[in-house]
Amino acid sequence: MTCLRKLKKPMSDLDLSPGAFALPEPIQQMDAPEPKATAEEKATQLPTPQGWRILCAVPEVDAKIQGTELDLVKASSVMRQEEHSTSVLFVLKVGADAYKDTTKFPTGAWCQEGDFVLVRAYSGTRFKIFGKEFRLINDDQVDAVVQDPRGITRA
Repeated sequence: MTCLRKLKKPMSDLDLSPGAFALPEPIQQMDAPEPKATAEEKATQLPTPQGWRILCAVPEVDAKIQGTELDLVKASSVMRQEEHSTSVLFVLKVGADAYKDTTKFPTGAWCQEGDFVLVRAYSGTRFKIFGKEFRLINDDQVDAVVQDPRGITRA
């Protein structure tokens, strides 16, 4: 159903004249936080998950290739692919309605803030803040809680 149908007004009755409504100022993207910003001000950049959503951070990918005597470094395309397709996330915030459905979650919450969780690759809404990737996932997208994520790789 479109907005016009909800309003039950034909298009010709909408007032689109200049000054009839105000749009917000254009948003200027920032590449880094303000230099004088406090830790609390920087934290306000993180969105608050609504409803049953969970805000997760994508753990940093090590640029060096482990298990070799040489200092081999992964290509940036490999680093992006590993970050993009990761199946391990770190839970930062849990929405107010997450795990409240006792029919769906009879044993309670599947995870909590501070947990590493296992999810399907490419899960959630991906976004970056100052170059760091985050995900918003649904509460039922958590497959497992992981105590030590360092040994887990995508198969």
